[in-house]
Amino acid sequence: MNRASKDTIRKRLPRLARPAAFAAGAILLAGVAFQFVTSASAEDARVIPAPTVDEKPGSGGTETTVLAGGCFWGVQGVFQHVNGVISATSGYTGGNKDAAHYEMVSTGDTGHAESVRIVFDPHKISYGHLLQIYFSVAHDPTELNYQGPDSGTQYRSAIFPTNAEQANVAKAYIDQLNHAKVFDAAVVTKIEPARQFYAAEDYHQDFLTTHPNYPYIVINDLPKIKNLQRIFPKDYRADPVLVEANASAN
Repeated sequence: MNRASKDTIRKRLPRLARPAAFAAGAILLAGVAFQFVTSASAEDARVIPAPTVDEKPGSGGTETTVLAGGCFWGVQGVFQHVNGVISATSGYTGGNKDAAHYEMVSTGDTGHAESVRIVFDPHKISYGHLLQIYFSVAHDPTELNYQGPDSGTQYRSAIFPTNAEQANVAKAYIDQLNHAKVFDAAVVTKIEPARQFYAAEDYHQDFLTTHPNYPYIVINDLPKIKNLQRIFPKDYRADPVLVEANASAN
């Protein structure tokens, strides 16, 4: 049975994002989810070994990294439920500022990847452990330029380190996973040079939390949250840290 592609479902979001229109659209789309098999919606998460090389926390209180792994709705939603994460913002990384708009990024020709900027407390969760969750739960790192039902370079698996130590940890971990043959195929995640991150449009932020009945979320992303809770119970936080809440606090 076909899965709900993000491009076929969410291309209408700018119109449906208006409160009244979205409510009506959500009602019309709610029944669509039952046409798909939820158990086949997301790639199966798996237990993977922790990195043997990890970053040591510095004297600073926070650290930032940018990760891309398919639709940013699900990646953002996963890390918003992780203890030690201070904020997780959906956006675009890899291209220029003028192209950092959803409709343009969706063409796959801008160089941008749908990505998530994660600010975390390295004294509560290490960078390596974030990567363990990223490779295990947030996406399938063996899929090249696609993720589940979505295809294109904008859905590539990519890490944008913000310092040399992050780059070294990421490279060592990918080598470790490939050497151990943890996955059925090689990890294709690329470590790309640090690039400017551009926050996505407001209607994309906190989407998993604010639209839990949206068909794409039900089918592709809610299973990731369940996998996070199952595989990393000590890291799971029931109440997500939301972009809207952070904006209000500031």
